[in-house]
Amino acid sequence: METEHPLAGQVVVITGGAGGIGLSTARMLVAAGARVALGDLDADAVEAAAVELGDGNLGGRLDVTDVESFEAFFDRATDELGPVDVLINNAGVMMLGPLEEESEAVTATTISVNLNGVINGTKIAMRQMKSRGSGRIVNIASQAGKAGLPGGATYCATKFAVVGLCDAVRNELYGTGVGVTCVMPGAVATELGAGLGKARGVDLLRPDQVAKAITEAIEDGRSEVWLPKLTRFINPPVALLPASGRDFILRAMNGHTVLAQADSTRRAEYEKQALEKS
Repeated sequence: METEHPLAGQVVVITGGAGGIGLSTARMLVAAGARVALGDLDADAVEAAAVELGDGNLGGRLDVTDVESFEAFFDRATDELGPVDVLINNAGVMMLGPLEEESEAVTATTISVNLNGVINGTKIAMRQMKSRGSGRIVNIASQAGKAGLPGGATYCATKFAVVGLCDAVRNELYGTGVGVTCVMPGAVATELGAGLGKARGVDLLRPDQVAKAITEAIEDGRSEVWLPKLTRFINPPVALLPASGRDFILRAMNGHTVLAQADSTRRAEYEKQALEKS
C-alpha cells in the first residue's frame, strides 16, 4: 500500500517566490503534495507563478522589510490555505563592489532585505508555530555566511548574521516542536548569482538542486544544509585556522575572486532593479 508523502497537505510560505530558488522550491513542494503561498515584491510575477502551480496555492505582494506587510501575508496564507507549517525566508539581494564605494542606499537595502526581512519572518513564524507545538523555519543564508568574501562585505555580513540567527533561534525553540533549518548554498545560477566568479573545485549550483536539498531538509527535520555537500567537510578544519591561514585557503581556492571579480556588465540590470524595487 502506498504511503502518503510527509509533505502532503503541509502549508508553506515562501518569500522571494517569483523566481530562482523560491519558485523552484515551490514547484518541488507542490509536486510533493504541499500547498504554497508565494510572496514577492513583484506582485504580477508571483501571482502568475501561483497560477502555474495550480489550484490550492496563492501568490501576492510581500515586502519582507515591512512587518505589517509580512504579518498580513502570513494571515492571508493562514486564512486561505490553513495554518502555516513551514516558512522559507528566501527573499534576498546581492549588490557587489568594494565597501568604501558602496552607497548608503545599497548598504541599507542589503541589511533591510537580507537580515531584517529574515528576522521579521522568523519572529512571526515563531509566535504562530509555538502555539501549535509544530512547524519549521527555513532561512536561506549562503556560503558567504561562513567565509568573508571581498567585493561583497555587506552581503557577507548579512549572511553571517543569518547563520547566527539560526543557531540562536534553534536553541530558543528547543523543546517546542518548532525546528529551524539554515541553508548555505554556494553560487547559484539565478539572476542574483549572475556573473559571479568560480572557486576551484566548486561548481555553480542549479536552483532545482537547492530546491531538492531544502525539500529533503524539511522532510528530515535537518538543521543545516550545505551546498555543495563538500563544503560541510571543508569548513570545520579551515575554521580552526588563524585568520592568515583562512585567508591563504580562500586565495588558494580562488574564493577571493568569486564576488570581487564578478562581471559588473552582466549584473548591472539586476542590481539596478534590486535597489529600485526595495
